[in-house]
Amino acid sequence: MNPQQEDLALLKSLLEIYDQKYIGSYLNEVSPGEWCRETINRWMNGKASPRLSHHELEALKKLLPAPPANHPEYEFDFIDLFAGIGGIRRGFEAVGGRCVFTSEWNSYALKTYKANHYADPDFHSFNEDIREVTLSHKEDVTPDEAALNIDRMVPDHDVLLAGFPCQPFSIAGVSKKNALGRAHGFECKTQGTLFFDVARIIEVKRPTAFLLENVKNLKSHDKGRTFKVIMETLDELGYWVSDVDVTGTPDPKVIDGQHFVPQHRERIVLVGFRRDLGVHKDFTLRNIDQFIPKKKLRLGDILEKKVDDKYVLTPKLWEYLFNYSIKHKAKGNGFGYGLVTGKDITRTLSARYYKDGSEILIDRGFNSAKELHDPENMKNRPRRLTPRECARLMGYDKPDGSEFHIPVSDTQAYKQFGNSVVVPVFEAVAKLMKPRIQAAIQAKKNTQKKRNSNGRRAQPGSSLKEHEGDPLKKHKA
Repeated sequence: MNPQQEDLALLKSLLEIYDQKYIGSYLNEVSPGEWCRETINRWMNGKASPRLSHHELEALKKLLPAPPANHPEYEFDFIDLFAGIGGIRRGFEAVGGRCVFTSEWNSYALKTYKANHYADPDFHSFNEDIREVTLSHKEDVTPDEAALNIDRMVPDHDVLLAGFPCQPFSIAGVSKKNALGRAHGFECKTQGTLFFDVARIIEVKRPTAFLLENVKNLKSHDKGRTFKVIMETLDELGYWVSDVDVTGTPDPKVIDGQHFVPQHRERIVLVGFRRDLGVHKDFTLRNIDQFIPKKKLRLGDILEKKVDDKYVLTPKLWEYLFNYSIKHKAKGNGFGYGLVTGKDITRTLSARYYKDGSEILIDRGFNSAKELHDPENMKNRPRRLTPRECARLMGYDKPDGSEFHIPVSDTQAYKQFGNSVVVPVFEAVAKLMKPRIQAAIQAKKNTQKKRNSNGRRAQPGSSLKEHEGDPLKKHKA
């Protein structure tokens, strides 16, 4: 490419993250009076061919995420399915992993993902709809055709990460779908079968290990039948799953984010290793305790010192939430707002936080001994968390940091953080898994050497398979 083509290619990459107005304003700060949204628009439409100065070019490059500190020296490869904004990826990248494939269908989440995660052009590829990989939405495709497409589109990898969609299995999601008369769980055609897309990829690519994340309610959904089918599928694919026999409380598979950040957020974590590689003995998520910080992070540590008034609840909204809570308490229900101070652990941040922020409201001096409409109480109405505080509460930023880029609106940012994971939890799990991943990679190499010395050659995407037929077929029937 010539310099002009390189400039345009960089601009197109950035417009996958930021809008034309932002890029124009950003460049105008570098070269005042030279750039605006219209200039960017004309350039994109081929009506102008401006040249970037060296200073402007270097400034634009800074908008793209830099490679990890250990680049290009990586210890294992992984893929990131149902990636959201990359919370699980950050944990595995932190321990030396390289992401080689990302699948995420939400365009706004992809903007945030691309703004924060380096994509090596030689090794990494993006995909939006996972069904385009597995072809599960096409009834006339044979299993062999689907397997070939998976093998073609998904790079070889050591670890598969997947936070497959929560809604079909969450309490809120089930209640909503019941009210609408729609199916949920594995009966929901739009999302409930997406676990099977993950299983298809595991079947074809045979990673040494996987990590699957979901809501805590996955264990009890449909009286435990949903979880049972998932476990049966993974077992038939030849994988051992950590702590699978633990059914009571506490369950090491259910990890609460409050051990790492000041937020109560329980998620189920399924860690699996290929049984034939023999690296899983004595692995348990109970050992995550060794990575829990000794000093507890306080909510006050992540709060911004100056906050825009737009995050303070309006008098009307505060009155509604206050009265709504009183009404439900009188009925014996637990519904209500969550008013917290800097010393508290918050409730779970949800994807609906943008609506009213009721689950986590920052106390600004409300006096419960006085009437709601007392002038002082109305002046000290609570506020929502800011998107930056949400980034810190989820562990994307350090307590006082602001390095994580948020290129979307507040509404989209709240949805994204509410749908995401607590990053330090998954960094701790990655640390726990790493020695086993490395041992599995070595065991795989040793097996391959042995096979080669015996004159046998493994088939792409099917090495070391011991199962026959289609283990998923009976569950899809």
